[in-house]
Amino acid sequence: MPRKAEIYTNINRLHERFLKVAQNQESLLQVITEAEIPEHVYNSNAIENSTLTLEETEKILLQLDLDRYVTEREIFEAKNLARVMEYLKANTDKKLTDKAILLFHKMLLGNIGDDIAGRWRTGNEWVRVGTHIGADPTEVAKLIKAAIKSFYTADNSSIITRIARFHLEFEHVHPFVDGNGRIGRLLNNYLLLEAGYVPINVAFVNRTQYYDALRAYDSGNSTEAMEDIIGLALSNSLHKRLAYLEGKKIMTLNEYAKQEKQVHANLINKAKRQTIEAFLEKGVWKIGI
Repeated sequence: MPRKAEIYTNINRLHERFLKVAQNQESLLQVITEAEIPEHVYNSNAIENSTLTLEETEKILLQLDLDRYVTEREIFEAKNLARVMEYLKANTDKKLTDKAILLFHKMLLGNIGDDIAGRWRTGNEWVRVGTHIGADPTEVAKLIKAAIKSFYTADNSSIITRIARFHLEFEHVHPFVDGNGRIGRLLNNYLLLEAGYVPINVAFVNRTQYYDALRAYDSGNSTEAMEDIIGLALSNSLHKRLAYLEGKKIMTLNEYAKQEKQVHANLINKAKRQTIEAFLEKGVWKIGI
């Protein structure tokens, strides 16, 4: 079986298992999701060159003092992104609309760029990411509406394929003056939650692969690399929730390797390929047994 087909088949099995075990465990699921917010905020902002560490991000969200000076912008970036995530997870009962995207953007850039928050690029507001130039500002609104429509009309495709393509189309258009990456990754989770799946975390350690996937689409409309990233992230998120929901004993992969007398490096490689039920939590590989 081709690797991609294997991932999709495994996702379907994990999702069915999740739906069964998640019944009447809403409280635990909510705790898991809330505990993930600092990690999601850290990773998404770090991909966009924020200097904040995970520990500093957690302190900001808990309104604790930091041990060094950081800019007011970075503080608002962390607080605002967490606020949008909190809002998003409670409001995914309706199909995504362009108005919802604008609302998320307004929340994200509040006190950072109020003049550009909550609106598409207009006039001469051209943007560039590397060698890629975003869509003509006069076409942005139309292209985003078309991407949303395409997502919802491609019902016979895998959720992974549909979200990967939507994310790539969104980032290719680059509809905002600022905040495109963070909003795009937020929308991945909106669409996953709305479809009955679980949120994913695109880790900062995978930043190179993530940008390579964006470039692959910009240069040749290839979605394969982004499908791999989203598929593996979804498998990771499902493994984590199943470990908690099924009441398994959770330990680090290093501890598990010693217990089972296995080579830790081999287990890490399997975890990265998601061929074992391992998951990343605060940058540490863990497994439920």
